[in-house]
Amino acid sequence: MKKNFLLYVILPICVLSLAFNGCAKKDNTDTSSNKSSTIKAGLVFDIGGRGDKSFNDAAYNGLERAKKELGIEFEVIDPGDGADRESALRKLAVKKDISIIFGVGFIFTDDITKMAKEFPDKKFACVDFSVDEKNPMPANLQALEFKEEEGSFLVGYLAALTTKTNKVGFLGGMESALIKKFETGYKQGVKFGKPDCEIYSAYVSVNPDGFKNPGKGKEICLSQFDKGADIIYHASGLSGLGLFEAAREKKKLGIGVDLDQYKEAPGFVLTSMVKMVDEAVFDAIKDLKNNTFIGGVKTLGLKDKGVDYVYDANNKSLIPDDVHKKIEDVRAKIMSGEIKVADK
Repeated sequence: MKKNFLLYVILPICVLSLAFNGCAKKDNTDTSSNKSSTIKAGLVFDIGGRGDKSFNDAAYNGLERAKKELGIEFEVIDPGDGADRESALRKLAVKKDISIIFGVGFIFTDDITKMAKEFPDKKFACVDFSVDEKNPMPANLQALEFKEEEGSFLVGYLAALTTKTNKVGFLGGMESALIKKFETGYKQGVKFGKPDCEIYSAYVSVNPDGFKNPGKGKEICLSQFDKGADIIYHASGLSGLGLFEAAREKKKLGIGVDLDQYKEAPGFVLTSMVKMVDEAVFDAIKDLKNNTFIGGVKTLGLKDKGVDYVYDANNKSLIPDDVHKKIEDVRAKIMSGEIKVADK
């Protein structure tokens, strides 16, 4: 009886102990696995910040897509006037759980290069990085470049085919090498479509503040409209919202940039030259997740679906079918190399 009694007492205890240990072991394994598979990204906005309905918002959309499709987490910093970029990047870089950090805009070039060298265990990517062949890039830094001149050529060609006054305009944010690519491509497209078309061109500023001054942008565009321009293309970030205000007032047309900006002035936005910044951000994160992230320069043009123009055949396009066909023909010639678009 004594032996049987001991069996009745000890056996259930052993079974419970084994079950408890087994469950505990399984929980630890699952937690570790989930933690190691989650990527966290950091991003510092350009001047104008989130809500510019253009460049910065496009980058943020890339993060949101990565969160939805890849299950990542992310943290963003808006440095305001953009003067504190290095400390914003550093704030993200020192966090152990952040593995890739984005700088949005060419003005990050020097600061993000410095951070990439200082934190070689982190990955960095910079949208519109200013490549200098004399200064080698760190291996953990990816420069995301776009052929803005190609997309700008298409909207310039469209402007030439659409203008009724034979006068069009261009509004740039900061007078810089990058924004000159937009202007140069646009002018080439206009002249390709209508060699005798007059082009007005102006910049909001010679410094980065030019990307966040809608009032000055509106003033410049009103002046160009008053001179006879009936279509103006902008590459000026938040300042471009001034173009759409001017277009509504004067009953003229604007051409948006970076994102589809039709909603800013329905009926007064001819098209937008879109840069797939969201795709570039998403792809960099996806490459990191797949262990295929490679540092160096990544250039995206029409052929790579890095730039394009907006055409909505269903309900909001102001582009007639015959004009659309001509633009598509020109697009094919650019992609094949028959038409070569200069970037400066």
